[in-house]
Amino acid sequence: MQQRSRTAALATALAIALLPLAAQATGSNRQASDAFASTYQPLPSVPVLISGATVLDGAGARLDNADVLMVDGRIAAVGVGLQAPADALRIDGSGKWVTPGIIDVHSHLGVYPSPGVQAHSDGNEMTNPVTAHVWAEHSVWPQDPGFAAALAGGVTSLQILPGSANLVGGRSVTLKNVPATTTQAMKFPGAPYGVKMACGENPKRVYGGKGGPATRMGNMAGHRAAFIDAAEYARKQAAADGKRSDSSAPKRDLKLETLAGVLDGEIIAHIHCYRADEMTNMLDLAEEFGFQVGTFHHGVEAYKIADRLADEGVCAALWADWWGFKMEAFDGIQENIALVDQVENSCAIVHSDSDEGIQRLNQEAAKVMANARRAGIEIAPERAMTWLTGNAARSLGIAGHTGTLAPGKMADVVIWNGTPFSSYALAEQVFIDGARVYDRSDRRLQPVSDFRLGQEAN
Repeated sequence: MQQRSRTAALATALAIALLPLAAQATGSNRQASDAFASTYQPLPSVPVLISGATVLDGAGARLDNADVLMVDGRIAAVGVGLQAPADALRIDGSGKWVTPGIIDVHSHLGVYPSPGVQAHSDGNEMTNPVTAHVWAEHSVWPQDPGFAAALAGGVTSLQILPGSANLVGGRSVTLKNVPATTTQAMKFPGAPYGVKMACGENPKRVYGGKGGPATRMGNMAGHRAAFIDAAEYARKQAAADGKRSDSSAPKRDLKLETLAGVLDGEIIAHIHCYRADEMTNMLDLAEEFGFQVGTFHHGVEAYKIADRLADEGVCAALWADWWGFKMEAFDGIQENIALVDQVENSCAIVHSDSDEGIQRLNQEAAKVMANARRAGIEIAPERAMTWLTGNAARSLGIAGHTGTLAPGKMADVVIWNGTPFSSYALAEQVFIDGARVYDRSDRRLQPVSDFRLGQEAN
């Protein structure tokens, strides 16, 4: 019975996640969604035909000597011998590899920008263990040079998260990686909100000397108390909606509004968690309060519970080989992602959590492939690409829009100089919604920042 309910909850959550925000939101959450709505507009584009390339579609397939056609900012077709409109930009893909744009599901660009100075440190609201009322998008600095560096590494979309100091750190935001002066102009249209939660060492280290939690049992008690309050708030809001009377509605509470959004499946739970036992605790917490965990982040012990993660439809966004830098990271292994990926219906993802790592996520995936091979697990390039694109899009609730080279989806595309999983791999051209936004051979299509050190003057 529990398994059926989990499956139903997952199906509902995924269905909601793929709807535009305006269609999802009701009541007070609609006010929140509309208050800072996306103003993103795709850049102008022309039809583009890339021909004769090796194509990894992000869904697990590889096509050799294939073509990719982009029209009106969308993938029009992927196949062999495609015909293009007369005015199309034609690119010879011989010897090149073509993939969907990379999606980083765990980034702090903009909230911890580079150059990193204290004045720019806006990722952790370390004033209370539960700060569900804050939103990462209100800290994002769009002029962070890290966005352009990530673009040069093939990253076309990314989720910006609050830090992990708090039990609940606040809302995340998903961005298109385009130059802009406002966060709303980068905000991925139709992407659901996420919320950053954390278990383990960080909250108890930060709050142990100032009122708690000071232990892991304190962490869990704090999470449970927060969701008890959120459930009560949601119940009162629903009762007021049923009476169609604003006078009976509870006073709007930004903290509880976000947590209630998690309970009703409107907001995706992204949980910073390292150890297998703590991930299990959080899955049990979700079952207690009836919400779906979307993705565990970092999860160096995810390999120990890979079956349960797949069974419950939970993604695991992981490092290729980070481990041992604190006690809860001590039992990490280099085969972690590969072992999670081996389970049927899994959702393994390579993430960065780094302004440097985001620039070469393709090579992070390559390290996983190499370590898996040494352990006797052979992973094909087309499978590894799902860790960077298709699965990442699923984690963020945007799989209906991007992440794979399927007709009708956003034309977020990268042309590589060869296999992306080589130490010599370079993203030569990057397209976002069909517009060429980066070209390694054309300085006019290499974003320039006033805040990047060491760049040549144009």
